[in-house]
Amino acid sequence: MNKLVIIIAMKIKNEDDLDNYIICHKCFTLHKIIPIKDGYMASCNECGAMLYRYDTKLVDKSLALSISGLIFFILANFFPIVKIEILGHDQFITISKTIFTLIDSGFYIVGILCMFLIFIFPLMILIIDIILFTLLKLRRSKKFTKTLLVLLAHILPWSMPDIFLISILVALVKLIGYVQIDMGMAFYALIIFVLIDIYIVKKVKISELWILRENMILKRSKN
Repeated sequence: MNKLVIIIAMKIKNEDDLDNYIICHKCFTLHKIIPIKDGYMASCNECGAMLYRYDTKLVDKSLALSISGLIFFILANFFPIVKIEILGHDQFITISKTIFTLIDSGFYIVGILCMFLIFIFPLMILIIDIILFTLLKLRRSKKFTKTLLVLLAHILPWSMPDIFLISILVALVKLIGYVQIDMGMAFYALIIFVLIDIYIVKKVKISELWILRENMILKRSKN
């Protein structure tokens, strides 16, 4: 990936001009967004951190990862995560069973929060990603992709499958000396899904998707 350092004088006339600027996430220096070539990235002239990039291959990679993530998400949610043997009785634990057990036990708020944080929101993000990257690849629906990006920005902070995975690992460590535990297929599927989710969130910034959207869709409209 080639690098381009942006150095400009700051002069903002009205609020509409703010759409053409970006703030460095490390040193908070304001920079103007300028067109860059495919495969290039723009860096902060103060600290050198990446501001944004324009990489059309990012759409193909992200689409493939999102589809893979959806497959592993389905496996993680509809198959047993672990099998626990207690006094000769086997108990299979799934994500859906855990949520419904919390609700049936009277922990309504905790159960509903878990339902949204580890099932509904992650599923919505995967579906939004697949639709968004497909539309960007086809360079279609400028208005709808804008709606999807805004919705994605609101949901992302509330998706916590990684926290759920850590809580499972902590619980298993505490139980491992008292009961016999066998890991199910869903446990490994959950690990793979969380790794894919973390990679997409960390590597694909919302600001980059906005720039990709503008460049790819506007280029299609010109043609």
